[in-house]
Amino acid sequence: MSRLSDLLRAAGQLDPQLAKDLEEEIQPLQKRLRFGLNFERHAPEAVELAGHKIRKGSKVRMLPPRGSSLRGDRRLWRVESLTNGEAVIVTPAGDEVETARVAVDDLVLVAEFRERIYPGLRPDGEVCRGGGRPFHTVINGENFHVLEQLTFTHENAVDAIYIDPPYNTGARDWKYNNDYVEGDDLYRHSKWLAFMERRLKIAKRLLKPEDSVLIVTIDEKEYLRLGLLLEQVFPEARVQMVSVGINPASVARSGYFGRSDEYAFYVMLGDFGIRALDLGADWITTKGRTHTGDVRWDLLRRSGSSPTREGHPDTFYPFFVTSDGKAFHSVGEPIGVGSSRFDTVPPPGTFAVWPIRQDGSEGRWGLQPSTVRKVLADGYLRLGKAKGEQTPIYYLASGERAKIQAGIYEVVGREQDGSVITAAVGETSRLTIPGSQWRIPSHDATQYGTRLLSNFIPGRRFPFPKSLFAVEDSLRFAVHSKPEAVVVDFFAGSGTTAHAVMRLNRQDGGERQCISVTNNEVSADEQARLRQAHLRPGDAGWEKWGICDYITKPRIRAAITGTTPEGEPVKGDYKFVDEFPMAEGFEENAAFFTLTYESPFMVSTDRAFAAIAPMLWLRAGARGERIDSIEGGWAVTEHYGILRDLDQAAEFIEALNEREQIRIAYVVTDDEGRYQQVASEVPHIETVRLYEDYLRNCESTGDF
Repeated sequence: MSRLSDLLRAAGQLDPQLAKDLEEEIQPLQKRLRFGLNFERHAPEAVELAGHKIRKGSKVRMLPPRGSSLRGDRRLWRVESLTNGEAVIVTPAGDEVETARVAVDDLVLVAEFRERIYPGLRPDGEVCRGGGRPFHTVINGENFHVLEQLTFTHENAVDAIYIDPPYNTGARDWKYNNDYVEGDDLYRHSKWLAFMERRLKIAKRLLKPEDSVLIVTIDEKEYLRLGLLLEQVFPEARVQMVSVGINPASVARSGYFGRSDEYAFYVMLGDFGIRALDLGADWITTKGRTHTGDVRWDLLRRSGSSPTREGHPDTFYPFFVTSDGKAFHSVGEPIGVGSSRFDTVPPPGTFAVWPIRQDGSEGRWGLQPSTVRKVLADGYLRLGKAKGEQTPIYYLASGERAKIQAGIYEVVGREQDGSVITAAVGETSRLTIPGSQWRIPSHDATQYGTRLLSNFIPGRRFPFPKSLFAVEDSLRFAVHSKPEAVVVDFFAGSGTTAHAVMRLNRQDGGERQCISVTNNEVSADEQARLRQAHLRPGDAGWEKWGICDYITKPRIRAAITGTTPEGEPVKGDYKFVDEFPMAEGFEENAAFFTLTYESPFMVSTDRAFAAIAPMLWLRAGARGERIDSIEGGWAVTEHYGILRDLDQAAEFIEALNEREQIRIAYVVTDDEGRYQQVASEVPHIETVRLYEDYLRNCESTGDF
């Protein structure tokens, strides 16, 4: 293919149209990978939506009888009619159509990923302690569908995505098509890859292409496949993997080394790059040549490949050093091929230093004379202990010099030989870019994940929560210079990412916001107990034990208010970077929603405004008052406005112009001409046509 690409470029110089036509024909062939990651892209997933409204035409499954542990009928049925709590449903059975009459309560709505959905949001409460600060949001729903919804509200608008997806351990830790993927499933890995690829492709649409990052954590079971998948979904990105120590004691496993770490992939888009941060002493080490604690002086004499004078006459030259061995005098010129170093006469009061190797043979310097003179003048050369012509000379390589120029190391003086003196490593923080091996005490998942979580929601268990401080540090490198960053976590679990974003805001006064997405799945063990109690998904007694309602929302409420679900002050203190009592909480706001599935007809005829309204608020920045209903022809808050009656456009535009922080205006109309007229009168404000833009987005999302 590389040779073919070269020929296409050559053809393009002679006949651009021919080259374009050929490229369009070749592109499908290029998608047939002969190397890299190949896997079965299983049939698109289907999700059961317990508790969601069933309409005529809906796809459904029949639930098993109450008290039963059986899987029930797994076929998909279509609702033909609804009457007095009963439904007539049909499904193809071979060449025939089977019909059944069942109670609506015995059906569950099913959405297949290949089908378009029209999402809405139902408010489920909020916490307000942050005044005019933006709201963090928690959305309870199937994350694939929530990502589709976010393409309407946040396309190309997200600064960082942090996700901790299921690790595919084989221990019933995730579902594919509503069934747990068991450890002996022959397609376990390809199902996981198909599951991840679909979500990553949509998530890519949310990230800012010019400057953003995706962070994905994983363990050894899928890290190889995940790395290849990320390279394929994000071919334009730079990808680096970091090893994060999460258990100092390590977990013993028969026949294996003890597991003490996991991995974090950083997928860096556009201009995003890791910058030096003011980190604590735990991040700094002075052990070994690859230390990050202090500036590193390397031997100027060349080692490794091609270390000898032969073949490199331009780098065999003398340094002249004062006779006391404490200062440089000057740099000589290369003596050329065949000349003897012993013929060189040093200036009075000096001796010559040559790149002589330990075995006495003639080596060479690592820099040419023109470069080394500038390095010497800048103070980046240093003399070792005087040993005549074999006196060692050290220098700062280009990377170390760049760190000084960037302010990572502070120059506080000069030695007698003119070399720079940098600030010594102490117990305090300093600007540091750490390596890819993180062994930080605060990242202990047992101490600062499981035990810390129990402070906020006592008595409630969640499997393997992340260390709050590990997530905080991971995000610090992503958003430290973006005080208004938008962060998304679509495998939110216990809500650690939102908690970490609030910690970061408190440390620097930022107004970052986190969008957390999780479903309300009940654990496998809990499901068995609930079924024995004659409960089913959708029942209040079942749903209250789901992840979102039982763990995520209570944890975020407790973090903000400083009060547990039982009304007691949260016990304990935060540690590291910012230490204060957990009971103080945060000056933050959070809003909770459940994803809904709307009818496109109801949306297009303006009969589903209540479900669409929270999405309009989210797109406008999730700040301040939310417009949940419009009594007149228009409504305006401090940050956005909605025009419903175009006959009142003049009053609406006047109200927009009176507010300085308006970000967006929504215009409800099916008349493109009148919409453009309104938009032209507020050129400084983004305008969106409802419900045209929403419907078009829904119909173009995804390719599954």
